[in-house]
Amino acid sequence: MTFSADNFLSNSLKKRLDQNALRKLVINDQLIDFCSNDYLGFASSEKLFQEIETELSTLHSSHSTLTGSTGSRLLAGNSAYVEELEKKIATFHNSEAGLIYNSGYDANLGLFSALGQKGDTIIYDELIHASVHDGIKLSSGSAYMFRHNDISHLEERLKIPGGIVYVVVESIYSMDGDTAPLKEIVDLCKKYNANLIVDEAHATGVTTNTGKGLLQQLRLEQDVFARVHTFGKALGCHGAIVLGSDLLRNFLINFSRSFIYTTALPVKSLIAVNQAYQLLQKSDELIQQLHEKINYFKSLLSENIKAQLIQSDSAIQCIVVSGNDKVKNLATLLQQCGYDVRAILSPTVPKGKERLRICIHTLNSNSQIEGLCNSINKNF
Repeated sequence: MTFSADNFLSNSLKKRLDQNALRKLVINDQLIDFCSNDYLGFASSEKLFQEIETELSTLHSSHSTLTGSTGSRLLAGNSAYVEELEKKIATFHNSEAGLIYNSGYDANLGLFSALGQKGDTIIYDELIHASVHDGIKLSSGSAYMFRHNDISHLEERLKIPGGIVYVVVESIYSMDGDTAPLKEIVDLCKKYNANLIVDEAHATGVTTNTGKGLLQQLRLEQDVFARVHTFGKALGCHGAIVLGSDLLRNFLINFSRSFIYTTALPVKSLIAVNQAYQLLQKSDELIQQLHEKINYFKSLLSENIKAQLIQSDSAIQCIVVSGNDKVKNLATLLQQCGYDVRAILSPTVPKGKERLRICIHTLNSNSQIEGLCNSINKNF
């Protein structure tokens, strides 16, 4: 029997449509941004743009004029510039070494698919990012989930496995905005000789230690096996870096397929990352402003809405609105009021935990925040 690929595609899309969970690409560039991960406004920063252009024009390298890197890092795509940048970023984050990937997704895919060998165990928080899930699926290790931020359940899991054990969490979770109890997790990993890996994607550039991340803020960076910092959120660029030991870096160069078999980032992209990190080191006041705006947003919500607000001190503020229909309708109402707020639907989040995901930025004025909160209070 021959099956139709088109029928499979149509049936899959119809199922999503019936669940009111069909994804579509939209352009809302006329709305006030309460959606993007550009927490510090770096992506639209004229200052950063000019510094990138200046660096590009003064860089004495033929590579700086190329529109592409021309190959993978192991072939034609490597440069002195990227190797120096990796060292700079590793130093900034107090790490021995780092390896740059084309995106946070590539970094997690390459890291976990390479590490998990037969007989090894990967234990992950149930709310870990999809990129980690996909990396684990490509590994040969066994995987166990533990309930979100549940230290007791994590310890139960740590008592089960054998082989090399890896525990993976996010420092700030992308769909809830809350933080992992990193000190307790570090202590457990030490107790059970497990290797802790922390994705700092939504902490990079946002924490009040010049944006170095939550691990460094808690002085725990030397207690983890690896960290992932991404450049596409608060830094306003693209790419990511896996931080760890020189040994880990060399291992990934040899065994991480999403690093080995992809065209490298061009020098122009690397220049943007370099300049963004330089700007970040001068952005303590900007980061403080961000946290003031986060607190201001939370203070303006009505009490019944605060009851549905997921506890978070980060730039990600989520209001639970159960049901795809209900949360989509509320997001549409807010967009009609001029605010770019998106609904996060199941199955991206568990059924019943659908939510409005609201991102606060330094570029959001107090009056814009007031207007958004008034609209939420009125329409919730």
